[in-house]
Amino acid sequence: MKNNRCKVRLKKGRKLTSSSRRWLERQLNDTFVKQAQMEGYRARAAYKLLHMHERFHIFKPGQWVVDLGAAPGSWSQVAAHYVHAPTQGRVIALDRLPIEHLEGVETLCLDFTEEKSLRQLEVLLTRPVDVVLSDMAANATGDHRTDHLKIMALVEEAVHFARMYLAPGGHFIAKVLQGGTEKEILHGLKRDFASVRHIKPPASRQGSSEMYLVAMGFRGAIASQTQNGTA
Repeated sequence: MKNNRCKVRLKKGRKLTSSSRRWLERQLNDTFVKQAQMEGYRARAAYKLLHMHERFHIFKPGQWVVDLGAAPGSWSQVAAHYVHAPTQGRVIALDRLPIEHLEGVETLCLDFTEEKSLRQLEVLLTRPVDVVLSDMAANATGDHRTDHLKIMALVEEAVHFARMYLAPGGHFIAKVLQGGTEKEILHGLKRDFASVRHIKPPASRQGSSEMYLVAMGFRGAIASQTQNGTA
């Protein structure tokens, strides 16, 4: 009863659609949103990556990290803290949308799926990277099958990027949705990485179908090509 009295509700007079009203009320009452505001993270998504790091020890000082689809930048903030960027490690954040300045993070406004963008990135990548992150999600259409296919297409692009640029022993973390296609991606990752796990962090909203793939111990580009029949 006490929690109900404290819950924030919007006044009926505000000109919002019912879906917008529900989203805004959920944001106003979300403990992770409030915690992110207090601790200086750009978004509540930071706590998803923090939980995965606490469980799997993803980051170490001195690592190089690429964050795909990074806006607004909360995952890059977490990575920069643990790799000690920019004094020891390095974090490069990519997105098609501009990212406001982040301490210790290099931000690039580009589409990593485009060849010309990769050439721009490769100027900065003077060595293979240790961690590739992807918390990307396509704009929702409301149709579950369509939304699932769209986000899994992004995951496939991120997996391809990881295979190209990860150093042996590197890690890959990506958001997926529960459904059939992710099993195919999971099978391929198990060939290329020593360990692959599914996890749903506590900060993922209940009722959401999102999960995260944590692939650790990349076997190397040559091994990946051979095991996938491309060598």
